[in-house]
Amino acid sequence: MTALHDRAGATRPDVRPAPAARRFAPALAAYLFVAGTLLATGTPPADVLRYTGYALAGVLLPGTLVYRALRRRPHTLVEDLAMGAAVGLVLELAAWAGFTALGVQRWLWLWPLAVAVPFAAVPVLRRHWWVRGYTPVPTGWAWTVVAVVAGFTLYLAESFFRPNPVLPTGEGQAQYIDLAFQLSIAGAATHQVPLDVPQVAGEPLHYHWFGFAHLAAASLFSGTDLPVVFFRLGVPALCALAAVLIAVAGWRVTGRPYAGAVAAVLMFTVGEFGYENGVRQLFGTQATFIVWGSPSMTYSWVLLIALIVVLADRLAAGTAPPGADAASTGRAGGGAPRVPWIGPGAWVLAGLLLAASTGAKASSVPVTLAALAFTAAVLLVVRRRLVRPVLVAAGLTFAAQVFATAVLFAFESHGVTVDPFSGLRTYVGDTGPTGLLWVLVFGAFLLNMQLRLAGIPVLLWLRRGRLEPVQLFLLGGTLAGPAIYLLVGHPGSSNQYFVRAGFAFGVLLSAWGYLELVERARLGRRAVAGLVVAAVGFAGLLTGIQLANPATVQPGAAYAPLLPLLRWTGALVALAGLGALLWVVVTGHRPRLVGAGGVVLLTGILVAGTPGLVMDAAAARKYPNGGAYAVVPMPASRVEAARWVRDHSAPGDVVATNVHCRAVVNGWCDARSFWLSAYAERAVLLEGWSFAPRMVSRPGGAYAPFWDQDLLRANDTAFTAPTAAGLADLRDRHGVRWLVADHEVGRVAPELDQLAEPVFANGRISVYRLR
Repeated sequence: MTALHDRAGATRPDVRPAPAARRFAPALAAYLFVAGTLLATGTPPADVLRYTGYALAGVLLPGTLVYRALRRRPHTLVEDLAMGAAVGLVLELAAWAGFTALGVQRWLWLWPLAVAVPFAAVPVLRRHWWVRGYTPVPTGWAWTVVAVVAGFTLYLAESFFRPNPVLPTGEGQAQYIDLAFQLSIAGAATHQVPLDVPQVAGEPLHYHWFGFAHLAAASLFSGTDLPVVFFRLGVPALCALAAVLIAVAGWRVTGRPYAGAVAAVLMFTVGEFGYENGVRQLFGTQATFIVWGSPSMTYSWVLLIALIVVLADRLAAGTAPPGADAASTGRAGGGAPRVPWIGPGAWVLAGLLLAASTGAKASSVPVTLAALAFTAAVLLVVRRRLVRPVLVAAGLTFAAQVFATAVLFAFESHGVTVDPFSGLRTYVGDTGPTGLLWVLVFGAFLLNMQLRLAGIPVLLWLRRGRLEPVQLFLLGGTLAGPAIYLLVGHPGSSNQYFVRAGFAFGVLLSAWGYLELVERARLGRRAVAGLVVAAVGFAGLLTGIQLANPATVQPGAAYAPLLPLLRWTGALVALAGLGALLWVVVTGHRPRLVGAGGVVLLTGILVAGTPGLVMDAAAARKYPNGGAYAVVPMPASRVEAARWVRDHSAPGDVVATNVHCRAVVNGWCDARSFWLSAYAERAVLLEGWSFAPRMVSRPGGAYAPFWDQDLLRANDTAFTAPTAAGLADLRDRHGVRWLVADHEVGRVAPELDQLAEPVFANGRISVYRLR
């Protein structure tokens, strides 16, 4: 974790140029590991190659060319490629929308020519194809990032790939309930823009669906079957890109290469802290489970991390010395860059990334706006000055939020209400809670969800509270995420996504504090190596203990689920106290270690949650598809019929079905049925309606009745008591071309065989074509 500094104060990694084979070995190793894992979990080799070609030609190439044209001067090749990939995702979104709107989405593979041709033809742009003058990447940094990517890919293999075959292989297959809904959105995006609710044909989808448009674009561009992209290729690719981006961002924003590596470890290796069994998720999670349970979160992280980088550049521009340029980069307070490293092109990049973030996840832009507002408030109130780029960035972000609220979400609240501490109230109960209990519950929330950010108070202490604008921006985002979570409520606990958006800010600032503490301790290379070995050993010990003795919760008070976490905290505090006494003895014999005690303690705190991902992966063997989260049957017979419809229908065809309810509870229909729209990739006249935006805030939630009972009656009559006139009405008024009947759900009238054309049957499902 050492770096040399030149006379101007710029950070210069302590590395020398290496042969090309050694320079590219980490990237090749990461790719081969991910590809090998995919092949080992049933991904067709041809699909891996096709997707690789798509990633290189459809995302990386155009995005990198545009990024190079907009940034001031090169830093590292990995930065150009990682930031370029994020820009490529934004450009892809625009290309997908244009090609799909014109009905030529099968030609989407041509869109990179819109970038490549100008960059080949225009002399001033041609130089961006081949760039020299890159800063060498430290070997330790590169292989740390590779280890993070490899470790998280193994986690995905156990928790996501193994329980979820690309297509169900039997009637007993179970699946996490949200996956089919998300797949249905991606299926709709293969032929529709803007999107409707796939389960209710013609109902607008006011939702953050851009990540699923990306999955659809990947399928269209590469020619890879959409379920292969969804269940195998898309998630690990986005996770790997996010891991590399956070490592790049940490290096660029702090001026310290290894701050980025530490940030990547905190984000994708260390899990939630708590003595857990891998099934419970007390206050939600940051990366565990959610990266595959909601892949739009990972997609939004990629855009948000890149946005943090470009906004940090503009904040640095506001404090740059007059006439300074990137060649004379100074350091503010031990590592904060005081001059812009991207340049004015960062505003264009900010606009692009904000535009894509609006529909990537509804939590990204509000947290970013709050971070900028916090920065402006501190600078104005405490330091009595404003940095103009802060105001410009806040204006752009506010405009993006207005666009998202008015256009994408059509002012739908999606069930979000002002409900302070709703996420904590579960553990307080209704029997006269005391103030002490609230403090305990709040403390458990901070320990469980925020312990990886322990480097932040250390940074505040080291800086005596005087932070640079970039650090204030990161701190603002870190605080905004949990603050919004604690302020609002949601019936599906989706207010947790605000915490996850703030987490991207927090790991960068926590790593910054950790690296400054390491630098202050002046540890040598051998001491740093020993610290790394000790951290890995400590993390392994904690993991082994939890695997051997998973926590159990005895029924009792509302706060009972928190007791294992609190006991575990007490045990580790006692261990830290004993360690402190031993440290006093050790430093008496080794005076050089006197300043390293704080580093050792902080390292232990930061890695204390490492068992989280391992426990989740282990629990997936017993409780697949999300542990305590709801799962639904996904029989192979249903999927077979749905895919037959996909292969024999036109993209604009509408399908009708007699399946609406996941279950009927006390006469109420839990209308979360998504299998047909997911695997047929077609709009369904009326399948399950619970996830339609207008339903979230209706009384009854998932059990509320459908809003158009006449349409529901006409749909169901087509199966139970069909008439020629009724079927003609469905065909002519609603565009229905296919009927899909599940005989295990209800009686199907035999006369349907004469009124419609039977075209497929597999014993459970029958498909009819309307004449």
